Amino acid sequence: MVVLATKVYVSGDAKRRALDGLQSLVENALGDLDVEFHIGVRHDDFVSVTVEGEDEVVARNILAEEWGEVTPNLRDGDTYVGTLESWDDDGVVLDAGQEVRIPAAELGLGPGRPEQVVERFGLVQHMPMEFVYADDGSSRLSDDERDRLFDWSRGNGRVNVNSATRGEVRATVNRAGHAQDIVTVERLGVLEQSIVCTENTDPPGLLASIGGYIPAEIRCVIP
Repeated sequence: MVVLATKVYVSGDAKRRALDGLQSLVENALGDLDVEFHIGVRHDDFVSVTVEGEDEVVARNILAEEWGEVTPNLRDGDTYVGTLESWDDDGVVLDAGQEVRIPAAELGLGPGRPEQVVERFGLVQHMPMEFVYADDGSSRLSDDERDRLFDWSRGNGRVNVNSATRGEVRATVNRAGHAQDIVTVERLGVLEQSIVCTENTDPPGLLASIGGYIPAEIRCVIP
């Protein structure tokens, strides 16, 4: 079994839609491998995938590479993926199967308090983020994660959303009449998406327009 570093924290029909979408994503990722798989959700909302068959080792490696893997033991200096759970003046807290605090000094995302960093880079709760674990409490965001977020700030702008599938976000953008104002919707996690704006789109304006259609946490990345 592999535990993916992404969460399904909704219930009812929303949960069913999220798991149906994830089923398709896992099927596409595993392609023609000789495996059968079953998707579940743990008590802490992380997604588990049980894989059986001749190619199960390869399949588990592919899923871990695609989504990040939650493991019971974190090793000093190794890179993992956790979901953003909270932030305060001292730093941010990621959930990697256990609480991992990234001190403010180890964010590496420019000046400002963690709350300001969250706003500036459009970070939404539960989005997966890559970090380097340290036994001494000085865990930090990975270089690749920092590069990803800085690339966001140098682009045309984004609107980041949680609590919705990629298909739901696309449908919301279309319903609000903004299909021509976006490049694509990037999947960050099962329920966390990033709407990539075109050059002439105002991210705060897009947020205001779609906010009434989707019950989610929404933040802008303004170039």
